[in-house]
Amino acid sequence: MLNNMDTMTLWSYSLIAGAVVILIVAALLIMLITAARRVDKHAADIWVAGKHIAGNTVSIWMLSTTNKVAGEILETAGSINSRAASIDDKISMLANALGVRK
Repeated sequence: MLNNMDTMTLWSYSLIAGAVVILIVAALLIMLITAARRVDKHAADIWVAGKHIAGNTVSIWMLSTTNKVAGEILETAGSINSRAASIDDKISMLANALGVRK
């Protein structure tokens, strides 16, 4: 088959084949760049979402301290309640002893 072709025809076919290969490689390269940009955009979105999550959950580590302080406040409130009840009982007893009616 090559014996029947002249040099110009062979060069033409070679140039056409080279152009087709270059077009295919260019198309694949464009597709690769597009995919890389999509991945980069999604990675940036993930980064922003991660920063928002970190900002919203930064104080979670303080919950154990909050629970401890709340327990101490509850103990103090219970102590205040029992002392207030004791004072109320003593005032009632004093009022009864003095004959003061409510």
